[in-house]
Amino acid sequence: MSTVAFHTLGCKVNSYETEAIWQLFKAEGYERVDFEQDDADVYVINTCTVTNTGDKKSRQVIRRAIRRNPDAIVAVTGCYAQTSPSEIAQIPGVDIVVGTQGREKLTEYVKQIQAERKPINAVGNIMKAREFEELDVPNFTDRTRASLKIQEGCNNFCTFCIIPWARGLMRSRKPESVVEQAKKLVEAGYLEIVLTGIHTGGYGEDLEDYNLAKLLVDLHQVDGLKRIRISSIEASQITDEVIEVINNSDRVVRHLHVPLQAGDDEVLKRMRRKYTTAEFYEKMVKVREALPGAAITTDVIVGFPGETEEQFMNGYNFIKKIGFAELHVFPYSMRTGTPAARMTDQIPEEEKHERVTKLLELNQELTMAYSKQFVGDVLEVIPERPFKDAPDSGLLMGYSDNYLNVVFPGDESMIGKICKVRLDKPGSEYCQGTFVRVVETELLPYLKERAI
Repeated sequence: MSTVAFHTLGCKVNSYETEAIWQLFKAEGYERVDFEQDDADVYVINTCTVTNTGDKKSRQVIRRAIRRNPDAIVAVTGCYAQTSPSEIAQIPGVDIVVGTQGREKLTEYVKQIQAERKPINAVGNIMKAREFEELDVPNFTDRTRASLKIQEGCNNFCTFCIIPWARGLMRSRKPESVVEQAKKLVEAGYLEIVLTGIHTGGYGEDLEDYNLAKLLVDLHQVDGLKRIRISSIEASQITDEVIEVINNSDRVVRHLHVPLQAGDDEVLKRMRRKYTTAEFYEKMVKVREALPGAAITTDVIVGFPGETEEQFMNGYNFIKKIGFAELHVFPYSMRTGTPAARMTDQIPEEEKHERVTKLLELNQELTMAYSKQFVGDVLEVIPERPFKDAPDSGLLMGYSDNYLNVVFPGDESMIGKICKVRLDKPGSEYCQGTFVRVVETELLPYLKERAI
């Protein structure tokens, strides 16, 4: 039996796509082996290019695979492969380069290499891509929540970001295809679906008279689907229509990830973001009216070129004022080929580091303050696995609908089921709770099979 090993760099969308590529190899009878431990017949490296470091790491991983088994077929895909195909093709030992489109042909390319041993560079002009690439994942290693990719590409061209050049322009998946895939995932035993993409909230901008709000309504028709989570949405995409759907929904969870990037209007302008802090704040007020107690999480870039101490503090205070449930903090990292990389007033690394530290300390405060509000409340938690810090302790861990990571006593038969759990002790990393009861669902036969 032929073997294949995968290595994924970068974001959750990449992880999703690696799983989808594995399905192609699985259908051809391949066995999946560990990238670090085993010699494989085929290595697939799914690369990242969001920073210059991403490129460097990708090259290191490619060389590692070639060293591990010089006779193996090495295929490189993903964002770095899309933006720098010739750079990758020049690495001796790389056989196949495929970008972020046309990956359904990967197993055909492998056969071609086996027959001819001539390197293949199958990277096309991503800016011309108009069709969503249908790559599906029927099941995930995570037994409780499934990702469902609904769109590809981005039209925003923020000054710090290379992604439109790596992923192309907005392409939405056909609504009937999304709903069909959601039904299959529910049939496979998933109670929660995470809608994901490169610019998820922009779904439908390229479709006629259809948008994210309408898709959410259609997903409510999927029997047995208990939770719908949107992986990320821009403030400008939280329309009144989206808010109305969320307000009337018993399935859209109380959690939205809304990237802020900077909490100062001047910095936002230089980043070419499409909102002011006042507009962002107004949207968050509306979200909280529709979803009381919602966890609003965000991304922040620290030390963007030209960011003064005063502008950083404006951002710090704005983040505090909104009271996010969690921050993902990134020091600005120069990306060759973007307008921000050509800006002259780059911030010294130590200064960036100091600011990151300040925001991480604020993050601890914010996550604690958010979880404290729910002490004594009974929340719905879907346990995902035994408690990672003590797997034999008889404790389970999983997320509540409002994105609190809760640890509570229970046995493994509960994994993948909706459990009522009383929150006893708040925490910035995880909260502790007491199991109350399992909420019966019509999906128990599937879940029993999956939990075995």
